[in-house]
Amino acid sequence: MGNHQHNNSLQGKKLFLSIILNLAITIAQIIGGLISNSLSLLTDALHNFSDVISLIISWFAHKLSHKPADNKRTFGYKRAEIMAAFINAASLLAVSFFLIKEAIERFNNPVSVQTSWVIGLGMLSIIINGISVLLLSKDAKTSLNIRSAYLHLFTDMLTSIVVVLGGIIMSFWPLYWIDPLLTVIIAVYLIVNSWKILSDALKILMLFAPAELNTELIKIEVLKFSKIQNIHHIHLWALNDTQTHLEAHLSFSNNLSLAETNIICSTVEEMLKKQFSIQHITFQAEFKPDCKEN
Repeated sequence: MGNHQHNNSLQGKKLFLSIILNLAITIAQIIGGLISNSLSLLTDALHNFSDVISLIISWFAHKLSHKPADNKRTFGYKRAEIMAAFINAASLLAVSFFLIKEAIERFNNPVSVQTSWVIGLGMLSIIINGISVLLLSKDAKTSLNIRSAYLHLFTDMLTSIVVVLGGIIMSFWPLYWIDPLLTVIIAVYLIVNSWKILSDALKILMLFAPAELNTELIKIEVLKFSKIQNIHHIHLWALNDTQTHLEAHLSFSNNLSLAETNIICSTVEEMLKKQFSIQHITFQAEFKPDCKEN
């Protein structure tokens, strides 16, 4: 338990440090973008600002999710991080479509860009976002919430790389249409990557069964127990990105004692936890030989 709490505290500290770093680069890029007249630099600043917001949401949700349950909130706040992941992914989509709109307008009315500001601040953004990406990379593998924040930072680092390359090209040739073109490329990349997180978060919020679990296979394994005649009223859902719940009715072929029923249910639970990685299981035992599956 102590190690788990330490990891949670460390995750929170990493998120907070990333907030400070990205707030600093956002302010710098807004100033630089206005001075240099670069849409791609302002695009990067806007994305960095969305990073700050997403990181604040992720940090707050992370803190909230570890508050204990009580009589009013029996699950606690375990879905706070899923809500944060959904909000962050949705904001990425909204920002992406806004950027495409702005880029189309800039295509129709191209303007010159001061490339020295673009290159310098783009390099600074690469460094800062690179540090933030390294801070969150490990935790992004196990938390959908941190993965959504990580995606903001990782795509922003890629954005900055593209911005710098565009600035270098424009410093040699006055191809100012490259600026909005890069903006569109960045926006499309964001749409593709944020959709997966949005979809995963929505499935959890809608109580869908986890994609990797098959209720038919679960039925087959449970019915291998000779005294279980039927399993029905199955509800399988993910509480968050680490906890899966299953509840179902078990119909027994014989009128067993309560003690024997408990032993069989416990054995089935252990099998399901081991074979399907289902953390929380609740069975309702029944004696109904003629029960039909529903």
